[in-house]
Amino acid sequence: MTANGTFEVKMKPQTDETGDPTIGRLSLDKQFHGDLEATSKGQMLAVQGDVKGSAGYVAIERVIGTLAGRTGTFALQHTGTMNRGVPKQSVTVVPDSGTGELAGLSGKMTIKIAEGKHSYEFDYELAQ
Repeated sequence: MTANGTFEVKMKPQTDETGDPTIGRLSLDKQFHGDLEATSKGQMLAVQGDVKGSAGYVAIERVIGTLAGRTGTFALQHTGTMNRGVPKQSVTVVPDSGTGELAGLSGKMTIKIAEGKHSYEFDYELAQ
């Protein structure tokens, strides 16, 4: 099954005096619309390379809401790189993280950014 829609994200830098100052830490606050009506909160770690357009990040977020009429929660794990301006990203449902009517959820999400607007395509399965 495939879910589509848009989302807004707010990212806020977090201070962490104990870590490496070249690694950015941000909080994530999202609002999903469309086939996935949900909110999420998460954390991101990011680092920039020495060459402009090169960077990497990892993130985890907990999604709470309704997917195709089913209510529950699940977690998404992100990994991404930008190699001299060329992006590569993976956003995957954490195995066995689904709760409620979303128990048994698996899948991958593709995030698209066009003209400053965020959208998603979420290919998923629900174990019966």
